[in-house]
Amino acid sequence: MLPINKKIFFVKSKLIKMMAAMVFVVIISSFSVKHFSAEPMQINIPSNFPSPVYDFKNNPLTKEGFELGRKLFYDGILSRTGNISCGSCHQQASAFIQADHDLSHGVDDQLGRRNSLPVFNALFKKSFFWDGGVPLLELVPANPLENPLEMDEKLDNVIKKLNASATYRTQFKNAFGVDTVSAKEFFYAFAQFMGAMISANSRYDKYVRHEGVQLTPDELEGMNVFKQKCSSCHTTDLFTDGSYRNNGITNDFSNDKGREEVTLDPADRGKFKVPSLRNVEYTAPYMHDGSFETLEQVLEHYNSGVKESATLDNLVKQNNGKTGIPLTKTEQQQIILFLKTLTDKEFLIDKRFSEL
Repeated sequence: MLPINKKIFFVKSKLIKMMAAMVFVVIISSFSVKHFSAEPMQINIPSNFPSPVYDFKNNPLTKEGFELGRKLFYDGILSRTGNISCGSCHQQASAFIQADHDLSHGVDDQLGRRNSLPVFNALFKKSFFWDGGVPLLELVPANPLENPLEMDEKLDNVIKKLNASATYRTQFKNAFGVDTVSAKEFFYAFAQFMGAMISANSRYDKYVRHEGVQLTPDELEGMNVFKQKCSSCHTTDLFTDGSYRNNGITNDFSNDKGREEVTLDPADRGKFKVPSLRNVEYTAPYMHDGSFETLEQVLEHYNSGVKESATLDNLVKQNNGKTGIPLTKTEQQQIILFLKTLTDKEFLIDKRFSEL
């Protein structure tokens, strides 16, 4: 049985997500976006990427909107205590995860329940967070903002604080042509900043786009092994299929049921989002619970540590009835060499995404 307080938290989380989604649908269906003199901003979609999911048609990307979103991303004004920002748990130098923390840290130094996911290539995602409880890019800030273990604030309070700031009122006016800040502009500003955070300039990208970069024989062999044994889940050049799977990290779901907490379907128990492997060299610790410190540990888990449970994914089951994906030590090292070619060092220091 789950502790009563965790049950309440799960229910509250689902209600928050549903209420926020309903409010947002009303907002975007009732207003049109006017940018007045805001300067249009363009982003380039990498030629080796699939088509974006998010459409800026209803939220035209502008320099002013992007800069406003960046300021909000790094501002503790979103939290109850005033000192926890999105950037607190999503640090650029670590590909926008919270470095050296198994679980995210929020207000009053409280521990969250899950490891923070990296923030990039959101433009190509159909849903967000480990359990997929947020279906729209615009709604992503609402989840940590109202989570009592993260920012522990209320959206209404944040909007009041923004309206009380002459600086923010001016920035919202410049970006969206409004005299009073509302949730719509708040969500849209975040979507512009996060939607523009594209990571696609790794050595691998330059190799597949024929931009003068070659991979070593071991890296190429690692890519071949990866395609044979890992690419069923980590598909396309996004290196994720966006699905939710139970990969055998644990068979005890008493503290975290994963995707089931959103769908309420027992068939989703223990399933979590397949994360992108881009910049994975910098996003340790790994898995939803931060249980692995190194890539070596991750690959050995798949080789010998997969735990059986009712919802274990078929892709980590063998024909002989055993669990896991057989990987020799040589194959593991070759895969790791390949995974390091997915590091986009330009993205990790890109000043467009840095704190102001």
